[in-house]
Amino acid sequence: MKAVVWSVVVFVVVAAIAPVLGSTHIGIGRALAGVSPDHEILFDVRIPRVLLSLIAGAALAVTGVLFQCLLRDPLAEPYTLGVSSGGSVGAVLGICFGFRAVGLMSLAGAAFVLLVVLGIAMEGRKLSSFTLLLAGVTMNSIAFAVILFLHNLVSFSQSFAISRWLMGGIEAVEYPTLAWLAVGIIPVCALIISRAREWNLLAVGEDWAITRGVPAGALMILGYVAGSWMVGWTTSLTGPIGFVGLIVPHALRLKLGADHRMLLPCSFFLGAAFLCLCDTISRVALAPTEIPVGVITALCGGPFFIWLLRTRRRSVWLL
Repeated sequence: MKAVVWSVVVFVVVAAIAPVLGSTHIGIGRALAGVSPDHEILFDVRIPRVLLSLIAGAALAVTGVLFQCLLRDPLAEPYTLGVSSGGSVGAVLGICFGFRAVGLMSLAGAAFVLLVVLGIAMEGRKLSSFTLLLAGVTMNSIAFAVILFLHNLVSFSQSFAISRWLMGGIEAVEYPTLAWLAVGIIPVCALIISRAREWNLLAVGEDWAITRGVPAGALMILGYVAGSWMVGWTTSLTGPIGFVGLIVPHALRLKLGADHRMLLPCSFFLGAAFLCLCDTISRVALAPTEIPVGVITALCGGPFFIWLLRTRRRSVWLL
């Protein structure tokens, strides 16, 4: 429980500090008093961006834990099962054909791949984790090929837009959009965290879970659909942002063990804080130029994770 408390503390501190930092100095008193441009910078640009990074980071980290449990594969991440790649194809198609609602196209692509992979992996009323992994990897390869093909056909400006989107990024969005994202993500995260004991049993094996009274087949379907739902929603607004769903769960697992009762809530808060911190670095490191946040997550997360592995001689991965 102490780990969860510390995770909440880190989450609150990062969420409170991030809106204050940026390429342009603002006075908090002036912003709260409604003085322009401080008010607009804080409330129309920085706070929406911070909120988006917090929600997205939480969703990706929780999904990473969930997919690693479902597949019993420590290298699984939110983008392993093809849903993000489907969203990327949808977004690329939207850019190619000049659609303004690129996010909706991304969401449609993610939903399509979700249904395809689910249809392939279903064996009767059961969901095979092995077939699920193979189907997801296959859909990733197909989606990547489609993106390369479309990228080769478009104009220079469209090619730049596609490349920029595929890097992943956090941008300020309107508050109604944030509200819809929060409604779509937070209750699903709460549902996943509330079933942490069942994820513990499923992580050992489906047969073991069944002998303990857990409906493994239904739980597998719930986990895949819930994780894919969160990845699809997140990707539609941010593009594919790597490393969050891989590094945060692993770092916590090395420190806390594999108990999902601790791992899931800590991943929720620290995943949110990690992505928010990376986005803050992307805004201020080379200001006024912004670095794609996907680059920052790799540059910051990768060396940290290597250091963590070096300081820990044996993993506590219990699967």
